[in-house]
Amino acid sequence: MLSIVRERLRQGHRTGKFPKVEPTLSDRFRGRPQLHSGLSPQQREQAVAACPFGALSQGEQGLRIDLGRCLFCADCPAAEQGALSFSGNYRLATRRAEDLCYSDEVYRLADALNERMLKLFGRSLKLRQVSAAGCNACEADLNVLNTLFFDLARFGIQFVASPRHADGLMITGPVSENMRSALLETYAAVPEPKLVIASGACAIAGGPFRGSEEVCNGVGDLLPVDLYIPGCPPHPITALDGLLRLLGRR
Repeated sequence: MLSIVRERLRQGHRTGKFPKVEPTLSDRFRGRPQLHSGLSPQQREQAVAACPFGALSQGEQGLRIDLGRCLFCADCPAAEQGALSFSGNYRLATRRAEDLCYSDEVYRLADALNERMLKLFGRSLKLRQVSAAGCNACEADLNVLNTLFFDLARFGIQFVASPRHADGLMITGPVSENMRSALLETYAAVPEPKLVIASGACAIAGGPFRGSEEVCNGVGDLLPVDLYIPGCPPHPITALDGLLRLLGRR
């Protein structure tokens, strides 16, 4: 018993200090894209055509990006052409789908739930995670939130096994036709009032599978979404930041 206590004291406190202390992320981390100005119309057209997922478009003042479609590719062809670069900013979550699209304007981050919903969920939020044909990348990074370093439960947020014990759904994957009815039935089993969170590019807009007849291009056309967390997959810090913003903790 004493040896266990000594070892525990030797190891010290392992839980991260986020959100009180900003996280230290790898230099390879690809955060919120920064669009570059000064490109000619021809260069902008080439950058738009180069993006294989349709994340870039021509805006009135220049290029415009949709983070709901962006896969944050390591070999992004638009970045190679000088149209954008990836910053180290992990803050990506928004409350509205239209806020995922931006050019030069300030990116609008997620705000808190209304007063009534905060009274219900502000100190205790139970989520049922549904993988609607995901590749397991988003699912794996959400599981990381339960590890000692992140310790999601210290914020009163937990993943539960049954939708009947949940306050909302955390959805990943593009929602295949085979998962459509299962997702809708799971949503129906969650008691009112309830939340829906779309985590990852697939859940938001279909990801690389967008346009396939076998998927629903995400959850937006099926259920009312309260929080969008972009990324492919979203970094655990990005997901945690979005959840805390939803609960008025950021």
